[in-house]
Amino acid sequence: MTKEFATAFAQRWVESWNAHDLEKTLSFYSEDFIIETPMALLLYPQSGGTVVGKSEVSKYWAIGLKKNPHLRFELLDVLVGVNSLGIHLFNASSNKKSIELMCFNSDMKVHKSIAIYAE
Repeated sequence: MTKEFATAFAQRWVESWNAHDLEKTLSFYSEDFIIETPMALLLYPQSGGTVVGKSEVSKYWAIGLKKNPHLRFELLDVLVGVNSLGIHLFNASSNKKSIELMCFNSDMKVHKSIAIYAE
C-alpha cells in the first residue's frame, strides 16, 4: 500500500461520512466486512461489539447516523501498513479523537476494521 493510495482513500472515506452518504461509505467495504468497535456495544448491542457482514454493518451505521445527525470527521493523519491503513480522526460532533484501522483484501476493499476511541 502506498501513502498516496492511503491518503486518497482516507480523504474519500471522510468525505462520504461527512456527507452522511451511507451507500458511498459502504462501497469501500467487502460483502464479508467485519467491524469491531465499542460504539457497536452502545448503538447495536446485539453485536457484542463486532458487527459481521455488510448488510448488518449498514443497519448499525444507519442507526449511528440517525442518532448523530451532525457527525463530522476531521482527518488528522493517515498511517500506512502492508495491506492496511490507520486513519486518525477528530470527531467534531463528539469532540473526541479516534483511530480506524482498516485491513484490505486483494480487491482493495476493506474486509476488517477496528475502531479505537479516546476517552
